[in-house]
Amino acid sequence: MGRRLVAYFFRGLVLLAPVAVTIYVCVALFQAVDGWLHLPIPGAGFIATLVLITLVGFLGSNLLGRGAMSIFDSLLNRLPFVNLVYGSTRDLVKAFVGEKRKFDKPVLVQLLTSGNAYVLGFITQESLAQLGEASLVSVYVPQSYHWAGQVYVFPASVVKRLDASSAAVMAFIVSGGVTEIPRPDAVPEPAAAAVTGD
Repeated sequence: MGRRLVAYFFRGLVLLAPVAVTIYVCVALFQAVDGWLHLPIPGAGFIATLVLITLVGFLGSNLLGRGAMSIFDSLLNRLPFVNLVYGSTRDLVKAFVGEKRKFDKPVLVQLLTSGNAYVLGFITQESLAQLGEASLVSVYVPQSYHWAGQVYVFPASVVKRLDASSAAVMAFIVSGGVTEIPRPDAVPEPAAAAVTGD
């Protein structure tokens, strides 16, 4: 009976912990944005932020908005230190959600030619010809349970493309390999977890 109660407890923990953490993060985010904007209605600040971001996206999509953003972009890129922070943040956001997303090419790379150790990552540059190394590619390798990662440079010959959803591979890496990558027949995309060479 005692073991069964302990099993029920851990089962409940598994079911409730993700929900509790998600609610906590959402509430904390709502309260933080409301505090910044000093709005008395709970959640109004968060909604106002979403509306503002969408409005800026709409304005930035037309010709006039693109011209203004180009001037603003050029101005920030001329300021010392500011250009480093702004440029890095801009490129990072574009890599995830921009029209030219970078983390959409999941790959498997063998670390040692004499061993069986591999890493999962995403190709960010198909060639480093601009550095005089046309046969090398850059691969971003995210860290598990963390927002950080490392950029490695490998010969293109040791990089194998994964015919899988980039979102599923990212979730697999970030979760420490706990999250399952959907099987080919369960993925709505035309590709799934088969490994193919270049």
